[in-house]
Formats: sequence, structure tokens, C-alpha cells
Amino acid sequence: RQEFGFSVAQKPFGATYVWSSIINTLQTQVEVKKRRHRLKRHNDCFVGSEAVDVIFSHLLQNKYFGDVDIPRAKVVRVCQALMDYKVFEAVPTKVFGKDKKPTFEDSSSSLYRFTTIPNQDSELGKENKLYSPSRYADALFKSSDIKSASLEDLWENLSLKPASSPHVNVFATLSPQVINEVWQEETIGRLLQLVDLPLLDSLLKQQEVVPKVPQPKRQSDVVNSSNYLDRGILKAYSDSQEDEWLSAAIDCLEYLPDQMVVEISRSFPEQPDRTDLVKELLFDAIGRYYSSRKPLLNHLYDVHNGIAELLVNGKTEIALEATQLLLKLLDFQNREEFRRLLYFMAVAAHPSEFKLQKESDNRMVVKRIFSKAIVDNKNLSKGKTDLLVLFLMDHQKDVFKIPGTLHKIVSVKLMAIQNGRDPNRDAGYIYCQRIDQRDYFSNTQKTTKDELLNLLKTIDEDSKLSAKEKKKLLGQFYKCHPDIFIEYFGN
Repeated sequence: RQEFGFSVAQKPFGATYVWSSIINTLQTQVEVKKRRHRLKRHNDCFVGSEAVDVIFSHLLQNKYFGDVDIPRAKVVRVCQALMDYKVFEAVPTKVFGKDKKPTFEDSSSSLYRFTTIPNQDSELGKENKLYSPSRYADALFKSSDIKSASLEDLWENLSLKPASSPHVNVFATLSPQVINEVWQEETIGRLLQLVDLPLLDSLLKQQEVVPKVPQPKRQSDVVNSSNYLDRGILKAYSDSQEDEWLSAAIDCLEYLPDQMVVEISRSFPEQPDRTDLVKELLFDAIGRYYSSRKPLLNHLYDVHNGIAELLVNGKTEIALEATQLLLKLLDFQNREEFRRLLYFMAVAAHPSEFKLQKESDNRMVVKRIFSKAIVDNKNLSKGKTDLLVLFLMDHQKDVFKIPGTLHKIVSVKLMAIQNGRDPNRDAGYIYCQRIDQRDYFSNTQKTTKDELLNLLKTIDEDSKLSAKEKKKLLGQFYKCHPDIFIEYFGN
């Protein structure tokens, strides 16, 4: 297959080409599938944070705007523009009984769906179909709603200007397997930069194919009509309440076994306005289930220690990035379950929410009940475990995002593979570097000399040594290294 390269500046409308390329990449790379929100199924959806990740990687890899640094916040604004121009739309979900406003959210809980374009060939234009990415982009550009000038204004407002020299390889594609392997390798490599590990065994095992952990039955697996009815009753109750706490709790019920859901449904209080009794019932059930469940973070125990150590030393930003990398290595099902549980924990822990126990703070109750469901590491002290769990709870909105540094590293490596270059030459991190023999010999001599001078100084200034011991040691040193001895003491 032949590979062609051309410059954005050679295109008649650079701003329009970048826009078209973003749409094409988003439609072909973001994961679109059936998803659930509050036990309700939504077909053909993708989540906001994954859309940001896809566009972020695409912009960095192709360098449409040169070497300018693109923060994640600007990519979120690009996604907002895509939504404004009806490239995709928010999936109708309700919060507190009202439809969400059409504001793009960089969140793993916000759902979006690509829009359809009316088929003019169908009767009365009532049928709709999804165009391929390239035809979809062409249709957008032919519409009166979007002009090249308005796109130029968009990039200008974001302080981004299409560069004159980026070369885009249009037909050079990589297999999903290669891309996934690069993400895995670079995630582990970046993690090694941030966290000191005594052994690499756990990280090396992480690269092996690990069978998925069996999951409890979900709503999609339920065949018993009675069980399905109980789940439906709970969902209907949640939809009727303007309560974030109840919404987060109901989302967690999807992972509970059928029998527990039936018990919850049959134990509902007769008075529908007694939400305090409902919350007590739900919290008790979710707590009981997760107190006996295998920990969600049941991999890379040494990394837990490393992140906790960073938190102890006040290195919060590094700890956050290391946590994001750790969660990136989770399999999808555990990652999604963990996201829902963490969100529920954060809501339930708020001091203004339903009082979980009379004598205790909500935050401490949540931490105590769910700690072992998150991490049960025998090598981690109780204090560090508590610190790690509270950190995850406080940063639940950010821990599932992919770090910008990782995006850049992966983009550089994928571009090198695409162009047939050594992918490790331009790696974002370096463990060792090749030097020529002359430099090696020079560095060896200088380092050895410096260390010998430090050793001689230590002997000379050590007040604990007797005069006899010091004279003996200095004599031995002079015998082995007379030049260093003379340089230090003089003639």
C-alpha cells in the first residue's frame, strides 16, 4: 500500500481540513456501543472522556498546530464545538428530574451519540442513516451552518493556528493490536518513571494476557422476569426522585446479584417519601456486597505502596498521574465498576448528605466500609491504605482521565512506527543512553577521582578515629593513590 504525505498548508482550507480529520478520527476510533445509565440502556453511545482522549492523541500525533502545547481543557472546548455543530449530541439523560443542558463534559459518566443525516432518497426524508466519516465531514462542509472562516475563528479563539509544515500520512494505518500494545508498554514505562518499585515482576506479569475476573450477573444477563421487574421498580423510583445520592446508588446495584436486588426491592418502606429509610437500605446492601467482594484494585500491589509514599511526601500531582496510569491498566469491566463505586462513595461521603451513622462522620464511615473493596494490600499499612482510599474518593472526577504526558509519549511512538523509524529512539523517557568510548572513559575517571577525594576527606575529618588508626588508613590510601593524596594534602 502506497503512503502519501501532504502539508496542511497545501490544502485550500487548512482549518477545514483539520476539522474534517478530527471528525473522521473520532468516528472511526472512539468506542461506540450499547451503554447503561441508571439501569437504562442507550444504543450506539460513547463517553465524553474517551472522545477527549481520542482527539487529544490525534492532534498530538499529527501536529496540526506544530509543537505548541495543547492542554486537555482546549480539547474539551473542541469537543464542545463538535457538539455545537451537531457532529454528535448528548444522550438524553435526566439529573434531578430535568434534562441535562447541552454542555460537553469530560467525564466517564456523560454519554454522547453521533447524529444522523436525513436520507434525501427515502420517502419524505423520514429515514436516517449514518454516513461514513469522510462523507459525513463532506456533508457538514456543504451545509450552510459551517464555513471555513468560522472554523478559523474557532482555532483562533483557542489560540491554535494550523501549522504550515505538518505532514499527515493519510493511508498509513496501524492495527488495533499494535496500538493497544504501545499504550500498554508506554503506560507501564511512564509508571516506572513515577513510582519506585523494588521488583518488576508485577509489571511484567501485567503485560501477559490475564483472564477476566468473573462478574456478577448484570441487568443484561437477567432472564427471570421477576428479577427484571424488581430492578425496573428501583429504576423507576430513582427516576422519580431529584436526588444524586439515589442515582449513584442505583447505578451500583447493576453489579449486585439478583437475590440482593430482590431483597432490596421487597424491603422498600411503605411510605414513598421516606428517602432516609431507602438510603439506609441501599447503603447497607451495597456495603454488605462490597465487604465480601474481591478488591477492585487487585493488581500491581507494589504500585499501591509507591503511590501512598508519594502522598505521604506531599507529591499529590505525581500521585494523581500514577493513579491514572494504574487505572488505565485495569480491564474494562473492573474499571467501569470501580468508577461507579467511587462516584457513589464520593457522594455518600459528603457532610451535607444523608447521615450514615449518628456518631461518625460520613467520610470516615464510607472509608471504613469500602476500603477493602478497593485495596486489600497486606504490605500497605492501615494509615497508608486510608490515605490512598481517601485520595481516590476526593479525586474521583480526575483519576479515570488519561494523563497528557502519556498521550504525547504514545503519539511520538506511534508516529515513529508509522514512518518506519526506531520507535524507542524518540521515546519520552530514557533509562540509559549510548555514549562513545572517549566520553565513557572521561566520565569514569572523573567520577572515580571525585569519590576517592570524598573518601580521603572523610578519613581526614573523622574525629572518631584514633591517631594510630587514621595514620594507618592514610598510609594505605597513599600507597594505592599517591596522586589523589598529594592533590588533597599538597607536597
